[in-house]
Amino acid sequence: MPKYVIEREIPGAGKLSAQELQAISRKSCAVLNGLGPKIQWVQSYVTGNKVYCVYIAPNEEMVREHARQGGFPANRVSEVASVIDPTTAEGG
Repeated sequence: MPKYVIEREIPGAGKLSAQELQAISRKSCAVLNGLGPKIQWVQSYVTGNKVYCVYIAPNEEMVREHARQGGFPANRVSEVASVIDPTTAEGG
């Protein structure tokens, strides 16, 4: 199943409290439960003014529907073409 990186522009994201992040996470999980098992949230990275989320989903439309239902921005949704890490340098 495809993997996506979602860029969410959220001014002040890096200053959100633990309680605010927990509330956002709970909302996201509730929407995911409603959408069914085909979409999965892998993890998110919170930066100064953006949140980058990694999702597994059958298509971009489902990722955008999650954002719509949750009230989250999805400024850019990009399908992951490949994943690399330091072991990639070792070859196969």
